Amino acid sequence: MISSQMAPQQDAELRTIAMPADTNVYGDIFGGWLLAQMDLAAGSYAMQRARGRVATVGIEAMSFHLPVYVGDQVSCYCRTVRVGNTSIAVHVETWARRRQEDEDIHAVKVTEGTFTFVALNPDGSKRAVPRSEGDYD
Repeated sequence: MISSQMAPQQDAELRTIAMPADTNVYGDIFGGWLLAQMDLAAGSYAMQRARGRVATVGIEAMSFHLPVYVGDQVSCYCRTVRVGNTSIAVHVETWARRRQEDEDIHAVKVTEGTFTFVALNPDGSKRAVPRSEGDYD
């Protein structure tokens, strides 16, 4: 069951609070807002790994597991999936800590997806991603 999993044991790339302005017509947090938070987190992560400017070129395997509610603390955790010559694929898991929980605070995985970025030169042309130990295609 998704809600019984443990959140990643690493620092979150991004943490934010879901606010009323981020809701859809049904009062749940709008999926587009959540997608934007994931793209911000993955972009920040990819920029560090590429040591410079990157741009999102694709999103794949996106899955929404559970809704996010107003007041939830949303945390995005990133890991490298693949490093190519000019691209980086980053898997993002997004977890929500429910605001209505009392002493026993726990998080649930609400969505995940893989974002692909291309490394860019200052003029916007593609550039090579610096290789590091452990990279694989």
